[in-house]
Amino acid sequence: MSEKSEQRLSVFKTYKLYVGGKFPRSESGRVYEVTDAKGKWLANAPLSSRKDARDAVVAARKAFGGWSGATAYNRGQILYRIAEMLEGRRDQYVAEVADAEGLSKSKAAAQVDAAIDRWVWYAGWTDKIAQVIGGGNPVAGPFFNLSSPEPTGVVAVLAPQESSFLGLVSVIAPVIATGNTAVVVASEKSPLPALSLGEVLATSDLPGGVVNVLSGRTAEIAAPLAAHQDVNAIDLAGADEVLAKELEIAAADNLKRVLRPQPVDDWSAAPGTDRMTAFLETKTVWHPTGSLGASGSAY
Repeated sequence: MSEKSEQRLSVFKTYKLYVGGKFPRSESGRVYEVTDAKGKWLANAPLSSRKDARDAVVAARKAFGGWSGATAYNRGQILYRIAEMLEGRRDQYVAEVADAEGLSKSKAAAQVDAAIDRWVWYAGWTDKIAQVIGGGNPVAGPFFNLSSPEPTGVVAVLAPQESSFLGLVSVIAPVIATGNTAVVVASEKSPLPALSLGEVLATSDLPGGVVNVLSGRTAEIAAPLAAHQDVNAIDLAGADEVLAKELEIAAADNLKRVLRPQPVDDWSAAPGTDRMTAFLETKTVWHPTGSLGASGSAY
């Protein structure tokens, strides 16, 4: 057979979950078809099970101590590194977002550029948010009274259904910028950009387990996450009204912080600090000042 008559077969991408810094297939062995805006087949995505959700929580909890204990400056460096990696793979994400959302290349490029900029924006906030919402408090008495924010813990994040990449980044970045770890449920309809994001996270100095990405039926994965006793908070951005109510009830069993779905017309709008402060706790320390007892020690 001559070279001219040979036809090269395309190498189709096998999408996998991203859990604990690794790329496992779903424990269930199931997949589901992902199509573009016109119904054309794009790929098979893993159909995550309850076991996958539990594994992701274990990975997130294991990573929490190291990530929350890292300096804010170091977290900012890593978030900026994610932006660098995405910039280098910009064309890939433009193509994936265009297919996922039925956008023109120029509109998809604008979404990807905004997502990259969003990582940079949150990278700049990592060592500033504590100064904005913490500080010294005026009290009556011989005391110093200082408040400082601390991360809540493991946060389950339901990514927006319609904004497959910019919306996704807009709900992940603020969670991890402040020292939390995340279990992310990708858009059910358009999970491929989220699954590809795992490849960037794995090579961007982000410790394994800080972000874990699951794909599949949102309601099926979110239910065990909302009820999980080791999940400290849940962002319901990608839940419809009925599902959000069910998950909020399940989350109440161990007093999770719940961020209810907010009407968002444009994910490219300036994000503000709300999504960072939603998953922070405030620690307040009282310390005596002046002379104490016979020793006359000053504090």
